[in-house]
Parts: sequence; C-alpha cells; structure tokens
Amino acid sequence: MDFHALRDIVVLFGLALFTVVVLRRFKFPSIIGFLITGLLAGPYALGFIRDSHQVEQMAEYGVVLLLFTIGIEFSLKELMRIRHLVLLGGGLQLVLTISAVAALGTVGGFPLSQAVFFGFLVALSSTAILMKLMMDAGEMDTPQGKAALGILIFQDLCIVPLMLFTPFLAGGGQGLVEIAIVSAKAGAVIVGAHYGARFVVPWLFEQVVKTRSRELFVLSIIFIGMGTAWLTAQVGLSLALGAFIAGLAISESEYSHQALSDIMPFREAFMSLFFISVGMLLKPAILFKFPLLLLGLVLSIILVKALLTSAVGLVLGLPMRIALIAGLSLAQIGEFSFVLSRSGLKYGLLTPETYQLFLAASIATMALTPLCMKLAGPVADFMTATLPHSWTRGRSSLAQNGEKVGYQDHVIIVGYGVNGKNLARILKSLEIPRVIVETNPFTVRSLRREGEEIIFGDASKPEILEHAGIRDARIVVVAISDAAASRRIAAQARKMHPSIHVIVRTRYLLEMEPLFRLGVNEVIPEEFETSVEILFRVLKRFLIPQDVIEECIADVRRDGYEMLRSVSKRHSHAVGIAGFLSGAEIGSFRVRKNAPIEGESLRGGMLRSRSGATVVAIKRGDEIIANPDPVWEFKDGDTALLLATPEQMRAAAKLFEPA
Repeated sequence: MDFHALRDIVVLFGLALFTVVVLRRFKFPSIIGFLITGLLAGPYALGFIRDSHQVEQMAEYGVVLLLFTIGIEFSLKELMRIRHLVLLGGGLQLVLTISAVAALGTVGGFPLSQAVFFGFLVALSSTAILMKLMMDAGEMDTPQGKAALGILIFQDLCIVPLMLFTPFLAGGGQGLVEIAIVSAKAGAVIVGAHYGARFVVPWLFEQVVKTRSRELFVLSIIFIGMGTAWLTAQVGLSLALGAFIAGLAISESEYSHQALSDIMPFREAFMSLFFISVGMLLKPAILFKFPLLLLGLVLSIILVKALLTSAVGLVLGLPMRIALIAGLSLAQIGEFSFVLSRSGLKYGLLTPETYQLFLAASIATMALTPLCMKLAGPVADFMTATLPHSWTRGRSSLAQNGEKVGYQDHVIIVGYGVNGKNLARILKSLEIPRVIVETNPFTVRSLRREGEEIIFGDASKPEILEHAGIRDARIVVVAISDAAASRRIAAQARKMHPSIHVIVRTRYLLEMEPLFRLGVNEVIPEEFETSVEILFRVLKRFLIPQDVIEECIADVRRDGYEMLRSVSKRHSHAVGIAGFLSGAEIGSFRVRKNAPIEGESLRGGMLRSRSGATVVAIKRGDEIIANPDPVWEFKDGDTALLLATPEQMRAAAKLFEPA
C-alpha cells in the first residue's frame, strides 16, 4: 500500500508543531508558523514534500471550512445593523485600492489588465489573521473592530465577482454576458439558501437532534456545508461562496452554536494545511534575487492600504484615531488573494516570477500584521494629538454637534453598546438627564431622529467632553470595549472635573489596577459579574430558595468587591464618605403600600431594631429631609437613604416591601 500522503501529512504537522511553538514565544500568530512550515518543507527548500498536489487539494477544503464557519458565526441581523460599514466602507475600500494599485501598475509599465488584477490581489485583507488577533485582544466590539469587520465582510463577499472578472481581464470567457449569467445564478442560490434557512435547515436539524446522536449531528453539518458548496460549484460559482451561504443558513437556526463548536476542529486542521500549502509554493531563491524590490513592495502595500482604508473611515465620518487603527489593521494581503493568484497564474495575468514576488510580499505583510496593530494605537494617538481637533473628530456632518448641552447634574454615557443602551433606557424612564457620546455616525443619526441627546465624537478629546457638559455632570460612565481608550477617557474626565464620579466597564480584572490609578471611582469587571450570574443560574437549577441564593450572591459580591475596593483605595484621591466607612454601604429604598415600615415612626425603632440600618435622609416628593426627626413617619412613596452593612441592607429591604 502507498502511504506517501499519510507520511506527508505527518511530516507537515510535526514540523508545524515545532515551528508554531517557537514563533508563539515571540508572539507571532500561528498562521505565520504554518506559512514558514510550508516554506521549509516544500520542494524549493528542504524538500520533505516533493509533490504538493495532494496537500493543495486538502487545503481547498480548508478554505471551504473557513467560509463555512465565518457564515455560521455571522448573523444576517448583524449584517443589516452594520450595512453602512459593509456596503459603503467595504465598497469604497475595494474600489479605491484597486484603482490606486492599477494606476501605480500602469505607471510601472504593466498592461492595464495586469495592473487591475494586481489591484484585485492587494485589495483583499486577511479575515483569518485579523479576526484571530482582534479576538485575542478583545477588540471585536470596539469601533475600529466593527469598522474592520464591515470591510472584511464586503471583501469576502467580493471574492466571487473578482474570480469571475479574472478570465474577462485575461481576454477569456464570454465577457459581460457570462458574468451576468453567473451573477443571476448566484442570486438564485442566495434566494434558495434564504428559504432553506427558514424551512429546510431547521426541519433537518430537528430530525437529527431527535436521534440524540452527536455523530449524526456532525455528519449533517458537514453534509450541509460541503453539499451546498458542491451545488454552487455545479452552477459555475465558487466552493467558497457556497460554503459561506450554507454557514449563513445554519447561523439563523438555534443549533448554530453547537454546529460551530463541532466543526471548528476540522476547520483549524484544514486551514493549517491551506497556509502550509501556500508556503510550499514560495521559492526562497526569490528572496535573495530581489531583496530591495521585495522590501519596497511590502512597504508600499502596507502604506497604500493603510492610507486608503483610513481615508475610507474618515469619509464614513469616523474619528481619525479609529480610522487610522482600522486602516493599519487591514494593511496586509488576505488568504483569498492566494486563491485568486492561482487563477491569475492560470490565465496568464501573472508570470511565474511575478507570482513568486506576490507570494513573498503577501507572506511578509501577514507576518507584519501583529506589529502594525501594535503600532496602530501610538501612531493614531500621535496624529490626533498633533493635528487640530477639527481635523481629527471626523468629517461627518454629525461632528457638528451644535451648542453645548445645557444639562446640570446629568450622566454622560460613553458608548452606546448593550451596556450604554440599557443604562440610557433606564435613565430615560426615571427622567434622569443623560448625554450619550458615540463614535458610530449611523447610530448617532438614528438616535438623533428619535430625539435622544447624543454627541458624535471621541470622548478622549477635551472638546467632546466639554461639549457634553463634563464640568456640570455628576457621573461619567465609560461603557466601551477598548481598554486603552477607556483609560484615556477616564484620565481626561478626571482632569477636567476633579470631583466627578467616574464609572468604567471593563472586560477583565487585570485592567482594573491601571484604571484605579487614574482616579476612577468604580470599575465594573464583566469577568466578575459573569461569575456571579453563573452562580445564580446554577443555584436556581438546583431549586435553592431565593433568599438563600441572594445570601450566597451577597457573600460573593461582598468578598469580591471588598478585594476590588482595596485596589481602589490604594489609588483613589477622593473616595468621599464611603472611604471612611469600612464595610458599610449607602442605599436607598422606596416605601411600598402595605409594607411593614409604612406608618411607622423613627421613634418606634422598627427599622433600627429589625435591621440595624440608620436613616441618613428621606425624600418625599421634591422635598429632601436630611437627618430627619424621630417623630417622622414613613408614608407610601417615601424614599429613605440608609447607611448599613450589606447584611443590614438585606434585612432592611424586606421592611420596605409588602409582606
């Protein structure tokens, strides 16, 4: 029996393990390790693998699985929500990059068809590398992360039209008629996938799930993904588009998360083969033959893509800082350019030598992506600090925010994500004045139509905070996902209003110390709050009584936040009265009708004897009575401000609710 294919796979994976482990020590992404593995093992270097055809075939499955999982992870609702970034941002980036590279290519003496094809190759960025790096850095929900995602989605959707135009550029095919026919087929496939997602896929999964067989579930996922990819290939479209459409169909079902977790190991294995196969195609001799040309080519690609993508962000109205970070993040060449380059080689748009130059430059831009992302923040900060604010705030008409807000004692909410939206909604229902600061121009436009007080801009800039009335505000809440931006905003708010109460939402406990050092009053770590919610749900499923659950959660919160507060006290410049009341809290309760406390006087001592809490003040209507007299009687609707320990607060709360 011939086991050459198995031997090749074992050699490749073994070499990949060693290479990736070494590179990870220098914080390079795994994809770079796979590319170098292919380079070393390929026929042009150490020669471990002589025939790369079988590896290339398996690598094609990797591309299919990549698009399949991207489709599962993606949501049509999310696509509609960021459609402006996808269509306008992605469209402008693609057209501008192709045009610029084509112009440079014709100036360099290449025929127009070849120069345009070079633009096709350079315009695409790496979804696999960028999404991995952004997820590791926790930047997927940041404005720059969403901008990059929108552009990447458009690029991934455009790979099929670009593949269709490639033979047309080379003078093959039947021109625009063939493109129109294939486009019509694509539309029919998409419509069919839409109805399949609504009716066929849910029914199929329902039947499979009834069998309670995980093996059958995995088989059904592979069948849907590979089957749809094969069908699209039969009508003249690419396997990749079919896989993406199949993923979208599954993403709308309730089984999408399980499907994604089951298919992910297959995707990672085959994708590693894809990048290894790309590395195997590169001839190392090209690096020594044209070193200066390659260096100039790599720098030109990064510079052109970064500048054009940043310009697109500014056209969309994003602040310069966000546009620059997104532009530098997207400055590499993507994995689908490798697929497209093979097509160009087949149709004569690339010579073997230009193909090798392209491979070398592409791998170099991918390898430099972590460095570009690391430099993006400092470069953006330098540019925004150097240039006038009117240049960096964003060129959208939304940047003209009118007069300074006239509120007093209001709340400034930075970021209108899930946290900011919930806070704004509750404050609105309680008629507490609030001002929202947001960097997404489309969100700003939508909320302004609804009559919301919202400002477009970067809250780390003093002009934006001044416009939001920072000097007259009571609280500023930073509810964004960008840790670096949160620190800048907190520092700027503290500088402009030394006594303002600053609350910051952060993702991880490790991010708390720097925030407290800047003078933040309260930091809410999602990592800790998630653990509390998990505890609540676990105990609830075991039918633990509600009061016991609340006691357990109160204990966790007390221990956890006492530890967090100890961090705060080391850095806080002005902790107020709470800093002198170790273990005590201040809370407010409203007297409900028929509550035990209703009609009771302070002299009666019910509150003190049954809970141990002390009344600091009482609010009745618009009147606030501090340190009320002992003859004061509680009435329905009164709000009492209490000073107590957490245990006393829980006991007091029961007195204000109906028995």
